[in-house]
Amino acid sequence: MHFSLKFILLVVALSVLPLCLEGQIVVPKTSSEFNADSIRRDYDNRPFFGLYKDNYFTVGTSMGEGRPNQANSDVKFQVSIAQRLTRSVLPFHSYLFLFYSQRCMWNVFENSLPVHDINFNPGIGLSKLLINHNRLVGKITFLVEHESNGRSRMASRSWNKISISGAVYLDPNLMVHGKYWIPIIDGGNNKDILRYSGLCQAGLQAVSNDQRWVLSLTLVKREGWNLNYNTIVDLGYRLRKNDNQFLVLHFYNGYGESLLDYNKFHSRIRFGLLIKPKFFSDF
Repeated sequence: MHFSLKFILLVVALSVLPLCLEGQIVVPKTSSEFNADSIRRDYDNRPFFGLYKDNYFTVGTSMGEGRPNQANSDVKFQVSIAQRLTRSVLPFHSYLFLFYSQRCMWNVFENSLPVHDINFNPGIGLSKLLINHNRLVGKITFLVEHESNGRSRMASRSWNKISISGAVYLDPNLMVHGKYWIPIIDGGNNKDILRYSGLCQAGLQAVSNDQRWVLSLTLVKREGWNLNYNTIVDLGYRLRKNDNQFLVLHFYNGYGESLLDYNKFHSRIRFGLLIKPKFFSDF
């Protein structure tokens, strides 16, 4: 079987496995510590508002383009939040939530510090918490989301996704995740976006035993049966033991880093501050 087909099947499999858990609940060590009702009750009593994906502020430059300069260096930052709308009262003890992410590419080294592109990503999702032998082992989420850059005319980019995502917590220090989406492309200037921003993704996140280091790897499979994907790697170091703030080294290699330049290849490395959920992140 071709590697690309295996990759897509892996993503789909990860997305539909019997999973459980919203990302900030700690995995119990023994089945006697919690049962299904107490796990849901613990989650119901947590704050409705919180972080969704990673929040970060980074600065860096392109790789393989000579010395850093104002044309190949920039700032990239993301704000991502979620509002849980219900407790576990929906069918199958699922939860309804709203989320919003905003990613910005900012040319701070050019005159007048122009913002190059801002990507807006609102949506609504239904998340299912599953429990296996009174242990939390992951989660599964159904999403309807929109992404656009709010620009007009030839700079306008827009598309929508109906997606299913899943995460499996292999142990308290390792999580694998996958996401597959059905695209609805309504932007007239980005009809070929699947060739660059892909149809699915898979990855992992690992945390050191002392909770100080975190490593994330995400591969976004672009359209086609050949071996093509965008690579995102984050290596973070927690500043203080009980904080959720990290120094982070962020690497992006491929297409689709921003909607405006979705069809342009970039290989960039950046350094900055990462703020992430207390447990594993969403992707």
